[in-house]
Amino acid sequence: MKFAFDAMYLDRKRKVLKIRHAMVPGRISLCLRAHSVLELPAGTAQATGTVKGDQLEFEQITASTSGAL
Repeated sequence: MKFAFDAMYLDRKRKVLKIRHAMVPGRISLCLRAHSVLELPAGTAQATGTVKGDQLEFEQITASTSGAL
């Protein structure tokens, strides 16, 4: 990566296990219990108030719900 990002480590139920804020290029981070990692623009976790233990919910965006024609 050439830019900083937030990494959220999630379990299978999408519960946040760990957050690494503004990871810079060349840094390594891991969470052995994580099933997946969500990478977001730096500052997103703090701006949304997401903390360890939060349960994330993903929803599919379709043309009818996104306002696209």
